[in-house]
Amino acid sequence: MPVYNAPVEDTLFVLHEVLKVHENKELEGYDELTQDLTSAILEEAGKLGTEVLAPLNSVGDGGCTLENGVVRTPEGFQEAFNHLRDGGWTALASDPAYGGQGMPGVIHAAAGEYHSSANMAFMMFSGLTHGAYRTIHAYGTDAQKDTYLEKMATCEWTGTMNLTEPHCGTDLGLLRTKAEPQDDGSYKISGQKIFISAGEHDMADNIVHLVLARIPGGPEGVKGISLFICPKIMVNEDGSLGQRNGVAVGNLEEKMGIHGNPTCVMNYDDATGYLLGEPHKGLRAMFTMMNQARMDVAGQGLYQASAAYQVAAEYAKDRLQGRAVTGVEAPEKPADPLIVHPDVRRMLLDQKAFVEGARAALLIAAELHDTIGRSQDTAKREAADDMLGLLTPVLKGFFTDKGFDMTVQAQQIFGGHGYIKEWGMEQFVRDARIAMIYEGANGVQALDLVGRKLAHKGGAVLMGFFDMIKKFIKENEGDEALDRDFLGPLKQASKDMQAAAMYFMSEGMKNPNNALAGSSDFMHLFGHVLLGWSWTRMAIASKAALNGGTSNPDFYENKIRTGRYYMSRSLPETGMRLARIQSGADPVMDIPAEAF
Repeated sequence: MPVYNAPVEDTLFVLHEVLKVHENKELEGYDELTQDLTSAILEEAGKLGTEVLAPLNSVGDGGCTLENGVVRTPEGFQEAFNHLRDGGWTALASDPAYGGQGMPGVIHAAAGEYHSSANMAFMMFSGLTHGAYRTIHAYGTDAQKDTYLEKMATCEWTGTMNLTEPHCGTDLGLLRTKAEPQDDGSYKISGQKIFISAGEHDMADNIVHLVLARIPGGPEGVKGISLFICPKIMVNEDGSLGQRNGVAVGNLEEKMGIHGNPTCVMNYDDATGYLLGEPHKGLRAMFTMMNQARMDVAGQGLYQASAAYQVAAEYAKDRLQGRAVTGVEAPEKPADPLIVHPDVRRMLLDQKAFVEGARAALLIAAELHDTIGRSQDTAKREAADDMLGLLTPVLKGFFTDKGFDMTVQAQQIFGGHGYIKEWGMEQFVRDARIAMIYEGANGVQALDLVGRKLAHKGGAVLMGFFDMIKKFIKENEGDEALDRDFLGPLKQASKDMQAAAMYFMSEGMKNPNNALAGSSDFMHLFGHVLLGWSWTRMAIASKAALNGGTSNPDFYENKIRTGRYYMSRSLPETGMRLARIQSGADPVMDIPAEAF
């Protein structure tokens, strides 16, 4: 069974030496994030992940069961969920007015990595609840907030998101679920939803479903969709639980992975629901939850890659197989360890460089999210919101594509042992695969990026990203090694990205397919530039530590070595992606459908 160890040292490095959170006086609560505090929080978060959640990952892979309308979660899940709740982890970044601790989101993201790396399926119960909490917090009435939020912050009640229907996936304009208005101001919800994660389970007293439905007489398409709060069990005026609502699980999906989290078919039969936000504007409200969920799913790409990499690295150092081509390295043993072989090192470095770069990029994104909610400067809040909107499809799509690739590489290091259950590697692969699909398949993320986000505000947000990279490079030039190994490659990758954007502007106007055929390539190109920037920031911080006489030079020297690997071996992929984009739509579209 895989063993998970939280990368606390690496997280602290990003928080305090790259982001320097404790020096940020502008964002409320950041000045309290001293290294003593963050270290204590992360050590405890890691302990929960290692000792409680990770041992249940393989247990959860046995799956949930449906018995007489009740979903039974795997053995040990309820006790672990109690640990999560009792430790305050579910409410870490929630509003203190509604049961939360009010900590910055960046520390919630840092601690959350350890829990989801240890057990991704388990953490989906609280992760989805947090998204539902945020949506009610943003759009709910005072009465709705008072009724639901405190118990959702603590996960005494959990939450879900109900969008998809059997005939309707990404195209929500086809949605059919109806909401009939009642004299008391409530609605009767009728319809069927599918692919509802944690739609029914036995670990919470109530489940608060957020459901998209149509009010009769509303506009056609997505403009006529409204959002409703539909609890599993009705809530009395005094906050106590009342009668069972008209919502029930119809079936559990048989899935490739994340077996520890039930994916439900949910049937609504005149279930009582309450309008959340304005009529016919439910999609706008739901996007609050969806965008949060997309960031969470981006994290899942990293988390599964990180957990799989840890196991693969230990295996490569321990497993004896063949001899180094340059001479025997372990003469006292019958063979050398796998890690002496260059191709094994290549696979491990691909993983290590992605994991550490993605960790930094996600914490940078979390800081942007905190800026939106905690800065007193209106212009900075707006700029952060625009930038995070641009980055969200990149983080979701690129990180989950690469995260899956990295779990496969980790599995590959085990050879045949990686293909059987004993070592746990095949579970990482199966669990990581869903992240490329749900919360908007990655092809849809790429289309959103190229079709909508690049043109947002007349392209000003994209140009702002380019200007930020250009300014960053100029401010840090002058160190020969840094210029050669980091700033130079970053500059070239940024130029590739700008050339791709210019191609879309010129050729996409002539034929939209020219842009859309290259959308996934652009998403990956952008992702590499983002990680290249993150690695360069880490290299600068590492050099500063080495120049300052650190007591742990090995950590910083290895950080620079890993970053150098990424910049020389992974970042040049931007050139290949640019060439594919500039080939246009013809290679993709000139084959008739009948030929497939």
